[in-house]
Amino acid sequence: MQFLEKIKKSIFSLIILILLIISFFVFKFALQKEKIYTPKITDNQIFTDFKVQFLIDEKQVNFNKVLTGKNFYLINIWSSWCEPCKDESKYLLELKNNTPIMMIGINYKDKKKNALNFLKLYGDPFEKIFVDKQGLISINFGAYGVPETFLINNDNKVLKKYIGPLNDEDVYEIKKITKN
Repeated sequence: MQFLEKIKKSIFSLIILILLIISFFVFKFALQKEKIYTPKITDNQIFTDFKVQFLIDEKQVNFNKVLTGKNFYLINIWSSWCEPCKDESKYLLELKNNTPIMMIGINYKDKKKNALNFLKLYGDPFEKIFVDKQGLISINFGAYGVPETFLINNDNKVLKKYIGPLNDEDVYEIKKITKN
C-alpha cells in the first residue's frame, strides 16, 4: 500500500513538473513575440485595403472604396477628449468650405455619444467619419496620437503629414498643394 502511495505521489509530482515546464515555455514564447504595430506605408503610400465602420450608422465598408472621385483626401484622426482637436476644428471647417478636398474623419478611441456631441459643439467638417475603437487604423496610417492629419492624393500617396493640431500655416500649405 505504501508503495502505491509513493508511486501516486511520484506520478503527481511528475505531472506538476511537466505542466510547469510547459507553462514556462508558453510564457517565454508569448513574451518574446513582438507586439509592436507598425504602419502599413510603403513608398509614402498608405495601405487602404481594410474594413472601417461608419460612426453614425455603424455600417462597414472597405476603406479603399471611400477614396474615389476626388484628387485629394484629408484624413484627420481626432477624438472628443483631445483638447488640441478642439483648437483645430475651425481650420478643418475652413478647409471643408474652401477646398475641393474630401474630408475624412477617423474618431480615435472614443465613445459614439461623446464624438457626436463634439461634432455638434465644434462643427462637422467631414464628409465621412469612421471609428477606430482599438487604434489600429491610426497605426496603419502611421499615426502616433491625436490629432494627426494626412493629405493624400488619388493614388493613396501621402503628400503631407501633420502631427498635432492644424494651424494657419498648415491650412495655407494644404490650399497651395491642392490648388492644381
